[in-house]
Amino acid sequence: MKHSLLTPSEVAKLFKVDPKTVTRWSNNGKITCIRTAGGHRRYRLEEVQKLLNGSQSVAI
Repeated sequence: MKHSLLTPSEVAKLFKVDPKTVTRWSNNGKITCIRTAGGHRRYRLEEVQKLLNGSQSVAI
């Protein structure tokens, strides 16, 4: 099954935060990132939607 992946900037726009905040969340284990072959971070759309809906907590 193919997952839709978002960039840190796309996730940041959804939460109205800076992309560096999304990176901090990932470093702190609040959201899981996937690394591309080039080392870039990507986030699963399904997990981001759960965070937006309040299913998981995000420390801001």
